[in-house]
Amino acid sequence: MSSHLSADRPAAQPPGRGSVESLITQTRRLRGDVDAVRRDSRGDGSDPEGRWQRALYDLALHQLTDLDAHLAQLRDGPAPPPRAGSLLSRVGSAEWNLLTDEADWSAELFAILGRDRGSVPLSLDELPSLVPAEDRPKLTAMVTDCLVDGRPIDGEFRVVHPGGALRTVHMMGEPVLDADGSTASMWAVLRDVSELRRCRRAVSESRDSLRGPAPRSGPGPRTSREPGDRPGQSASPPWHGLLRFPHEGRPGLDLATAYLPPAASPTRTHRYGAWYDACPLAGGDETLLATGHLPGPDATGGPAVLIGALRGLAAAGTRPGQLPGRIAGFLENTALPPVRSALYCGYRPGTRALSWAHAGDPVPLLFRDGAGHGLSGQAGATLRPGDLLLLHASAPAAVERLVSLAPRLAGAESARDGARIVARALAESDPERTDACVLLARVTA
Repeated sequence: MSSHLSADRPAAQPPGRGSVESLITQTRRLRGDVDAVRRDSRGDGSDPEGRWQRALYDLALHQLTDLDAHLAQLRDGPAPPPRAGSLLSRVGSAEWNLLTDEADWSAELFAILGRDRGSVPLSLDELPSLVPAEDRPKLTAMVTDCLVDGRPIDGEFRVVHPGGALRTVHMMGEPVLDADGSTASMWAVLRDVSELRRCRRAVSESRDSLRGPAPRSGPGPRTSREPGDRPGQSASPPWHGLLRFPHEGRPGLDLATAYLPPAASPTRTHRYGAWYDACPLAGGDETLLATGHLPGPDATGGPAVLIGALRGLAAAGTRPGQLPGRIAGFLENTALPPVRSALYCGYRPGTRALSWAHAGDPVPLLFRDGAGHGLSGQAGATLRPGDLLLLHASAPAAVERLVSLAPRLAGAESARDGARIVARALAESDPERTDACVLLARVTA
């Protein structure tokens, strides 16, 4: 695709081959130095500080590798279509002509947005159809500011691929002006930054683990997708940095969690046993969703060991109905207590079929069309786009409170918004609680 420039400014001269080659050499030398320091650093990454350092090294190397590839593209110019999965296959470009309503996409952009190469490029009006509902206002605002006010685009949004997988895309663009100074088209470069965001989340999670659970000065909950901490509040469960949760979602699902540490009490020993997880089931698009509570004083080891066992069973294809018995048998051979409250759900995005099993009292809660109810007395259901599924390990008395949140959850534009609503309601309704967690899954396709 030919490049475009605004009529009110001259074309910038591309850097010379020699200067770009020098930048490439410096980048590769720095990447080698960073890798050498990483390999020579002390520790095997088994402690919180080691995991935090390893995540930072990985993020730095990832960014330097990206920089190397982009500089090489500047040096070499347009190249044949890159192989699938390579860095250059994650960068595409497009132009939308406002006069003819035509769109011109590069070959890479079709793959980035999950479109068939032979399909017709989407117009700007059609582009939001690929984006989750909660991200559409942001995309619309960016495009409107560019076309109406002439502002450059520089922002991120998510796209839903045909199989339901969510990918994060970074978009940079600008208006292209005609001779009269009017906007004739919009040109943009889009990049799949899903892996980069995963690396940054790993740094954040390992940093949270390094800090450990902080004493709390108030009951306010925090959702696991909120960045950073405020003084006196714990953003994550103690074992959070040991295991990665798929915050980018799973096929057909937008996911979010919220964790509430034990309420402050000078007379009671705090116990941290609430846990949650989401992972592939049998290595495919199917997802295992689980929450539970493990009694006992171990703040990190107990839930981490249990979740590790759960992921191993899921990878081996163990169905949700088998998990309560398998987990109980596994824990009998450890020093950990049995799980007395847990939910295990399997979700198939192709048919939107949900199946589940439980230990103790909890059942999944389904919120649809402004109403909520527990899925008790059944072992399966078919979900619809827009449905919100809530997993918890709360006592039966809390279920009525959760179901009563249906009108507020109907206005939640994402699973993250729903998690905030639920967490705050639980914190306000039970000031003497032990630690607790919820997992919300919103059906996206």
